[in-house]
Amino acid sequence: MENKITKDLSEDELIQLRDEVSKYMIEGDLKRFSRLAIERLTEIRCYRGIRHQMGLPCRDQRTKNNCRTLKGKKVAVAGKKKTK
Repeated sequence: MENKITKDLSEDELIQLRDEVSKYMIEGDLKRFSRLAIERLTEIRCYRGIRHQMGLPCRDQRTKNNCRTLKGKKVAVAGKKKTK
């Protein structure tokens, strides 16, 4: 196909373009596919499903120091008060 503005495409070119795009998974299909896969994992209560539910990494990453993107912001914990 030639480089053209969308409004300048003829009906045949639009049909050809739709046929080409329909061969691939597009955004909505991909999101639905991944959501269903995660739901399946949580339903069968496997390790990866439980980690998804808890919002933790499920592919062997460490959680002591890293994984801030999944766990969220740090939450400060109040320390013990010093007694004399």
